[in-house]
Parts: sequence; C-alpha cells; structure tokens
Amino acid sequence: MKLRSKFLYFVITLHLVLTVLAYFLLAYNKFLFFGIQLLVLISAVVSYRLYRDFVRPLEILAAGVESIRDRDFSCTITKTGNDELDHLIDVYNRMIEQLRQERLSRQEQNYFLERLIKATAIGVVVLDLDKKISLFNPAADKILGRDFPLALGRPLPDGGNGPFNCLTELEPGQTRVIRFDGGRVYRCHKSQFLDHGFHRQFLLLEELTEEIIGTQRTAYEKVIRAMSHEVNNSVGAINSILNSILDYDSQLREKDRSDYREAVSVAIERNYRLGKFMANFADVVRIPPPNKVKYDIHNLLKSIHALMHKDCLEKNIEWRFELHPGVLEVEIDIDQMEQALINIFKNALEAIGRDGSIIVRTFPAPGMLRIIDTGRGLDAQTSPNLFVPFFTTKKDGQGIGLTLIREILINHGFGFSLKMNDENKTEFQILFGD
Repeated sequence: MKLRSKFLYFVITLHLVLTVLAYFLLAYNKFLFFGIQLLVLISAVVSYRLYRDFVRPLEILAAGVESIRDRDFSCTITKTGNDELDHLIDVYNRMIEQLRQERLSRQEQNYFLERLIKATAIGVVVLDLDKKISLFNPAADKILGRDFPLALGRPLPDGGNGPFNCLTELEPGQTRVIRFDGGRVYRCHKSQFLDHGFHRQFLLLEELTEEIIGTQRTAYEKVIRAMSHEVNNSVGAINSILNSILDYDSQLREKDRSDYREAVSVAIERNYRLGKFMANFADVVRIPPPNKVKYDIHNLLKSIHALMHKDCLEKNIEWRFELHPGVLEVEIDIDQMEQALINIFKNALEAIGRDGSIIVRTFPAPGMLRIIDTGRGLDAQTSPNLFVPFFTTKKDGQGIGLTLIREILINHGFGFSLKMNDENKTEFQILFGD
C-alpha cells in the first residue's frame, strides 16, 4: 500500500472515531458536542494541509524519478513556495540539468568520434566481447575488403597462411608490419578499451605503402644520380683515351697489332656496357609523368604479342588470349604502359624457360588485366621483396624491372599485385579502376 493511501486511511478513521464519540456527548452537553465538532473540522483542515505538504512532495519526487528512469532529462519541476520543498526541487533541477548536459556532451563526442572514424584513412575494426566485428570504417573495408570481406556480427576473417593471419594472432598492445603482393605495406596494431567494465578489442590498420615507396624513391634517386655522374664521367674520359691509343697500333710490330686492337676494343666494349648498365638505372629515375590518352588495352596486348611471337615459338610457349568481348578503353600513357607490359611478359617468359603457357585475361567494370604463366612460381621468401628496388633472384639481374613496372603503374594510379593464384600459377594483376 502506498504511503499516501495509508495517510488518508489513518486521517479518515481518526476523524470518524472522533465524530462518533462527539455524537454520544450530544445528549449530555450540546456545547461540548459543538466544540468537539469544531475541533474535528479544524483537524480535518490541518490534516489536508499536512497531506498537501508531505504527500505532494513525494508525488513530485516520484514524477522526477519516473523521468530519470525513462532517461528524459528535459523535464524540470516548478517551485511551490515551500522553502523545504523548493530546496529539494532546486537540487533535483540542477541534477537533471547536469545529466542533460552530460548526455548532450556525450552525444556530441560520439557523433564527432563516429565522423572521425569514418573520415580517417586509418582502418578501424572494433570487436565485441565475443571477438566478433561490431564496427568497421570505410578505410578498413577498403584495406581488408580486397582480400577478406568484413561483415558485422562475424569473426575476423582468417587469413590462413597469408599476411593478414596476424589479425587473429595479435595480442592487445602488439604491432606488426605486414606486406602484401604488389608492394602494399600495412602497420597493424591491436589494442583494447573498457566498455561497461569489460575489455573490448579493436584494430588499427595503417597503410605505409606510399610513405615507404617515397622514402625508397628518394634514396635510390640520390644513389643513382651520384653513381651515374661518376661512372659516365669516367667512362667518357676512358673511352676517349682508349680510342686515341688505337691510333698507335701502327707503331707496333705486325704480329702484335691484332692482340693490341682486340684488348683495347674489349676495354672500350666493357666501358660501353657499364654505361648502358648505369643508363638502365637512370631510366627508373627519369620516368616522366604519364601523358594519358584513351586507348584500347586489347590493341596494346596484341601488338606486344606480335613482338614476342617469335620467342614464344622458339621456346614452345603457348600464348592464349581470353579477352573480354569488345573494347576495353583505359586512360594510359601508351609508351610507358607498353614498356611495363613488355617487362611483365619478359619476366613470364624467363620464368617458364621452355614448354609452358601464358594466359592473358581482361575484365570490364572495373577494368582488369590478368597475366598468368606456368613458370617456376614464387616462394614465401621472395614474394614480400618482389617490388623492393634492386632486389632480384636472377643470376645477372639488376633488380630494376619490377621497380620500373611499379613506378609506371603507380604513376598511372593503377592497383597491381604479383602472386600465386588458386591454380598455383604465377599471376600479375592490374586493376585499371576502383
């Protein structure tokens, strides 16, 4: 039973008893009867005022508690004129205002944090208590979505033996740099935060590809320019001297002239090759910005096939086209893209050696090119270093072929990768659009 009901039952019962007692006094003393009735009336009025002063504050507080329970912090209570009650109302109103301000501040912070997470280029993946994805931003979807699609309410994708297997292996507080096919590099950090007293984990994925490529480019440009300057100056001067020395062969005996000219010619040829060797490095530094025009990739592929057809026949290598019907127009610098594709096909031919095949596939929307060969393939140690400048697995290689390809494709804004596909064949993939 509510306190208000108890009070009303008590007051009504008390006044009924007093009224009955006064009725029995009516026969003995009328004045005493009327006096008692007057006292009962005064008591009723006083009881009503006490009811209003004691019970009404409880009703007001009950209404306030209901507002708090419903999380409605917009309602305040008007003062009644009673000092004690007004003090309680003032405390309640200040508490409600503080709760309202804190809620508003929290909503603003959450909104700002939500917009910040969506706008940042760093991938963010938040996990719930069961290690399932509860939130991820567009950057995370872009980074992981190419290989492992994200979905709310599902566990982190299992990368198997791939680079992203660290997502499930990482412990809170750990950071790892992972490398992907195509030279992509990411820094992955796992941490945790408190949510209602429980620890929840989240992942931060930051792409370092452009930063690393920029640092590499700056470093090897300085090295190549310094080397080219010294070598070219020396080669030019030495060849000039050697050519002058050839004029003195008439002063030698007849039987010595042939060996003399052969030795000097070999030295001149070696100098020429050294100059050519340095020129190949310098070509990587001197790549100009692409002069893009719309061009059919199919025509470019067919012209390269005609150029390499003889080599394929001699090595018994089948070249098979599986092109999308129609035209696949892409904005490219024709000369630069031709050079990049020639290097890709040369690498495929060298990897096959003899008796194999090259499959060329194209896809529309988004435009994509896949070059698949049956060569010796890639191992786990080689794959992460494929596009590192000057890295090579060839005996006489310089390590600039894939670097040149990388620079051309990056300047065009094309995505690319070099990896073993599901058929255990080497596949170079170029993505022309998003």
